[in-house]
Amino acid sequence: MTKYNQRQNTGKPIGNIRIGIVIPAHNETMTIASCLVAVQTAIRQLPSTITVYPLVVLDSCTDDTALIIKTTGVDYICAEYRCVGRARDLGVRHAIAHGATWLTCTDADSVVNKDWLVQQIKHIAQQPTDMICGVVSVDSWAHLTAQTQEAYKAHYQDKMGHHHIHGANLSFSAETYLAVGGFSPLPCHEDVDLVKKFEAQGYTIIWSNRVRVVTSSRLQARAAEGFAAFLSNLEQDNLQ
Repeated sequence: MTKYNQRQNTGKPIGNIRIGIVIPAHNETMTIASCLVAVQTAIRQLPSTITVYPLVVLDSCTDDTALIIKTTGVDYICAEYRCVGRARDLGVRHAIAHGATWLTCTDADSVVNKDWLVQQIKHIAQQPTDMICGVVSVDSWAHLTAQTQEAYKAHYQDKMGHHHIHGANLSFSAETYLAVGGFSPLPCHEDVDLVKKFEAQGYTIIWSNRVRVVTSSRLQARAAEGFAAFLSNLEQDNLQ
């Protein structure tokens, strides 16, 4: 496997970088097509010298998500975990086994920006790093109260140096991922847990608002304490 040394201070991405994109999915027929179209658009913005391997991890799917993925040509693997931490870890290790040296995660209900991958490469060129934590924007506020929108915007720091953590927009080197032991088998907050592992071992993290993803504002949570649950709780607080 080609090694990608994040710590060489060359000021430019090291040649032969191989990107693995990991997308866990549990019954996402309504959103997976838009997710994959956006990912494929982001891939097309990169130089042809950069190899990209997108992968969907179908976790306990009982709907037609797999049929939709097959029409896109994106690779997928199946699991019966019903656990996002285990699904992400399975996908990341599968991508590494296929040669990925830089991993980037998003979610099946999210749409990455056109320059999502380009901005990651720019960060790596400017400042070699072990992890990039990006930001998310909410796709629609139409079904939520104005008070919830205001409360969210007051809480969220959309700027460089933010400290928000989203599994829908989290990237890292393969070498350091393996060094810290990877995603823990958690049903939620597996992303926060991974970042804490990187921090505990002194790895470099860039907190970027240039690496952007639009995520769903649905209130029906796939993970008990995930982003949908956060929005739902915020809405309930504002309805009381």
